[in-house]
Amino acid sequence: MVASDLASPLRTWPVAACMSVSFEKDHTQRRLSHWTKRKKFVSKCINRGGAYFVSNKLTNSSGIQTLISSCLTFEPCTELNNSKGQFTLLASPNAWTRKQRSMNRPAALSGKTVVVRPADGVATKKKQLTKQRRVVVTGMGVVTPIGDDADVFYNNLLEGVSGISEIEAFDCAQFPTKIAGEIKSFSTDGWVSPKLSKRADKFTLYLLTAGKKALADAGITEEIIGKLDRRRCGVIIGSALGGMAIFQDAIEAYRVSYRKMNPFCIPFTTTNIGSALLAMDLGWMGPNYSISSACATSNFCILNAAHHIITGESDVMLCGGSDAAVLPIGLGGFMACGSLSQRNGEPTKASRPWDINRDGFVIGDGAGVLLLEDLEHAKRRGAKIYAEFLGGSYTCDAYHLTEHHPHGSGLALCIEKALAQSGIAKEDVNYVNAYGSSTPRGDLKEYQTLIRCFGKNPELRVNSTKSMTGHLLGASGAVEAVATVKAIQTGWVHPNINLENPDEGMDMNVLVGIKKEPLDIKVALSNSFGFGGHNSSILFAPYKCI
Repeated sequence: MVASDLASPLRTWPVAACMSVSFEKDHTQRRLSHWTKRKKFVSKCINRGGAYFVSNKLTNSSGIQTLISSCLTFEPCTELNNSKGQFTLLASPNAWTRKQRSMNRPAALSGKTVVVRPADGVATKKKQLTKQRRVVVTGMGVVTPIGDDADVFYNNLLEGVSGISEIEAFDCAQFPTKIAGEIKSFSTDGWVSPKLSKRADKFTLYLLTAGKKALADAGITEEIIGKLDRRRCGVIIGSALGGMAIFQDAIEAYRVSYRKMNPFCIPFTTTNIGSALLAMDLGWMGPNYSISSACATSNFCILNAAHHIITGESDVMLCGGSDAAVLPIGLGGFMACGSLSQRNGEPTKASRPWDINRDGFVIGDGAGVLLLEDLEHAKRRGAKIYAEFLGGSYTCDAYHLTEHHPHGSGLALCIEKALAQSGIAKEDVNYVNAYGSSTPRGDLKEYQTLIRCFGKNPELRVNSTKSMTGHLLGASGAVEAVATVKAIQTGWVHPNINLENPDEGMDMNVLVGIKKEPLDIKVALSNSFGFGGHNSSILFAPYKCI
């Protein structure tokens, strides 16, 4: 290798010193003597500049990759500056071409040229501490088996109305389970265009409708949307399963011929399509993506949306989840897992978290979307503030495909991290909207973990929204977050319907009974867990002006 092989715009001697130099056995003594002089000069400059070079960085054949991979910073070297950037370790100044001098001129004229310092001595300018931005909830939208308006939805929860019924959308005679949290009547009128309503999967239509309703609830009209900085507005709404109906139809069409397949089948089955379409409709150019972490999806999306606001990247974020899996392929898949309740004779009593006679969860459809907003931004536009988002966390059990760790270590870690990240003491949490999906082992493990974390708090009350909605999969976390915020707003927590015979060891001083209860909530925790060991916990509190 010769000097010309390594010519680059960065070819000042300190950079060259970090590039590889190979020596052949037939080099002359004059060449070695020249190299020795250069090493002495390097040593002299290092001693003056305070930098430290590892000798093998000068002699090993590792190339420019050494410079890139060693996380280097730079420091001035007086003698090199005096040379005006004309030194090179690989060739004399006279050997430089006019083009090379031209390429190097910016380095020489930009002030002081620099000497490389390894990562051990990284010196970064300390950032000035700024007050962390606060995140508030200013809008909510839902589509659920018990209502597609946030107020109607929560009033039905307080009254103990169940959304579980016999499936009507398809013939389920072949399935052992024939019940679900099915949405019987749903209209996109005024929310989604007729053309898109015919093409898109239900999970997308639920998402778009809930998202638009959250905006309306927040008082964000078309006029206000036009005044927002669209570069600082984003959408993060996920799905556990995506467009299953379109996927199912595509499989049927493919059996005839690929030419029969819907040209929209690929984009409309992906989990990100809802977030993308909503952003296109609104013209929002900020953070936009979807997260799919099974039934913990919504909480993951909420946490990430809040993060974009806290870091100052965004001012307004729509976030949540949506799923529509009440289909033959969805019902059959969960039946194959052995996850579903088979209490077909009493659909409204099938979902019964913590009851000794629970026999599995009930699948449901729906969507939930929250509008999170920077507090100062919300105040400037005079927004109604429902609650403050305090923070949260997510962890992984790293244990089993569908079961929690037997010691609940992943769940406990998630809750503890959420509290620590939010700066909240355990005794301040007096309400938990639990995951409580009505599975024999899952309910027990979550209850034990909650007692482990909060057992000494006599004010703690725990309920499960799924006792009435069923399990809405990737939408459940957002729908339950809406229920949590509404509990803060109204001062009432909804009942655990069907909790007629608590399982052994369940304390009814902790679990809400079959009737709603008044509660002055200090801090509320909402849990969501998912297949694969995904755990998530988010925290809300009444908004207080500080």
